[in-house]
Amino acid sequence: MKLTKKSHACVRLEKDGRTLVLDPGGFSEEDAALGADALLVTHEHPDHFDELRLRAAMENNPAAGIWTLKSVAERISAAFPGRVHTVGHGDTFTAAGFDVQVHGGLHAVIHPDIPRVTNIGFLVDGGRIFHPGDALTVPDHPVETLMLPVMAPWSKISEVIDYVREVKPQRAYDIHDALLTDLARPLYDRQIGSLGGSEHLRLAPGDSARV
Repeated sequence: MKLTKKSHACVRLEKDGRTLVLDPGGFSEEDAALGADALLVTHEHPDHFDELRLRAAMENNPAAGIWTLKSVAERISAAFPGRVHTVGHGDTFTAAGFDVQVHGGLHAVIHPDIPRVTNIGFLVDGGRIFHPGDALTVPDHPVETLMLPVMAPWSKISEVIDYVREVKPQRAYDIHDALLTDLARPLYDRQIGSLGGSEHLRLAPGDSARV
């Protein structure tokens, strides 16, 4: 499987000539979702869900579909009848040849005064990839490659390190990093790499790896 990092939380997966795109939000490239055969969206926040990017991908490929939670599906399903699928914790489905399991239900706490929105994570192909969205969800399944939300208003680095320790992936690639400056990256790399217990890796937007 080919993994391509796009800006912030967006990831493209390619296998057998088909493409799955996760979380093409407003911090990602305008064409981040184009060419997708299937799209997965973890929650409604604009850095993960951008309606214009999703519409462009769906119009570009009339066979493409979206799998997401209710709060997102309600905002885009009318434009694409029968092509937007609502899923939740415990659901399993196949999208563009990828087997997907859904884990989790709520966004991480940003502040007690801010209501929590729903959030789901996607476990792809039996644990080869796990994208948790904006939560530190631990799936009840071994994970080979964890897409790690490395920096967010709702987390601190000790929580990120403990999350890697709890999931115990073979490797963790940074996502959710648009707010992390280049000055801070070596610090995060060093601490997560030395304390997390798993191989810690980072791809620049547009770069790819085989997983």
